[in-house]
Amino acid sequence: MNQLQKLEESFLKPNVPQLKIGQTVKVSLKIVEGEKERIQVFEGIIIGMKGVGHRQTFTVRKISYGVGVERMFPLHSPSIQRVEVVREGEVNRAKLYFLRERSGRSARLSEKKREIVDAKKEPTPILVPSISDQIEEENPVPVESVK
Repeated sequence: MNQLQKLEESFLKPNVPQLKIGQTVKVSLKIVEGEKERIQVFEGIIIGMKGVGHRQTFTVRKISYGVGVERMFPLHSPSIQRVEVVREGEVNRAKLYFLRERSGRSARLSEKKREIVDAKKEPTPILVPSISDQIEEENPVPVESVK
């Protein structure tokens, strides 16, 4: 590893969530106004990602008062305090630029279905019929009617 790669690794944040296209995220930014600092939250859908390492950026789109607003964030920027994943959308594309032309309900993504696994619950066993059960099904024994 050369010196440039070591220098770039020093700029990487250690606790970055695994972000994916289609996720709805809340990005908390540190805004400096004069001498005051405040946290501003930008919530929207990730429509694109690009770059590798400390140059990685992601684009978040939201609708604010009927107007689409997009903002690009450097993933490892010191001004980003936290990135929180709110929900995951089900997508089949690398870039969701088609959302720019849509508005209202058509601009929504269906939520990805997640299975909730209960660690305490034992898995249900798979019942395999025995050979004798299969033979009885093929040649059922006639039942005599009672008179």
